Amino acid sequence: MTWVTILDDRPDVAGRRNSRGRWYVRWTVRHVPMVVRGIPLPRAGLTPEILAREAAALADEEGIDAVTVTALARRVGVSTPSLYAHVRGTSDLRVRVALLAFTEIADEVAEALAGRSGRDAVAALVLTMRAYARRHPGRYAAARTPLDAETAIASAGPRQADQLRAVLRGYDITDPVETVHAIRVLSALVHGMVDLELSGSFDHSDPPAEESLGRVVNVLDAVLRDWPPTDGVASHGERPRLHNQERGRHGLEPTRAR
Repeated sequence: MTWVTILDDRPDVAGRRNSRGRWYVRWTVRHVPMVVRGIPLPRAGLTPEILAREAAALADEEGIDAVTVTALARRVGVSTPSLYAHVRGTSDLRVRVALLAFTEIADEVAEALAGRSGRDAVAALVLTMRAYARRHPGRYAAARTPLDAETAIASAGPRQADQLRAVLRGYDITDPVETVHAIRVLSALVHGMVDLELSGSFDHSDPPAEESLGRVVNVLDAVLRDWPPTDGVASHGERPRLHNQERGRHGLEPTRAR
């Protein structure tokens, strides 16, 4: 508990009289908790940035779902109402952890990609994301927190997107629409691999997950070198046409050549 000093008009000695025999009150100093009349007073030294880092550490230790205003107040040793002088609530706290994660990831990826292109850049991206997620699982999970448009634009998210575009330029992928598709494919495979490993999906199979990373890099490299891939999936709501072998497997009559 943190304390603040105020003046108190209560008598310091009950029943004391002055020289004329009248009762009197002498002002005394006493210490009371920081929350005075329900108004939280910020504790000296606490800032939103410090609280975000403490919340991030809590997320790494216990998971992002464990990050609440009450849990963080216990961690930093203040009353729960005191934190509302710095954060708006649990959702705001988790968003701050997400923003911290975005910045840290962007910084690490920038360092890893420096001077690299093509397969080397893809490998650096994959290894950096996996290393960050294993080192900071709670922050990595927080980076999936939905953000409103204004917060997202002001975050390090656009910086990460620029980094992915730089990787794709190494494969001569510059068309705006194709760049979006390629970023989605790249992100899906990298994050999918990392998420599955973190969740323990690969714990009971051999070889170890890290031995599959080379295959992930090779697949991405091959796909991006031959971008755009052949579109074998029907678009605009059309149902894909099945080959005769597949139609037979589904109990359908084979189609006849026209």
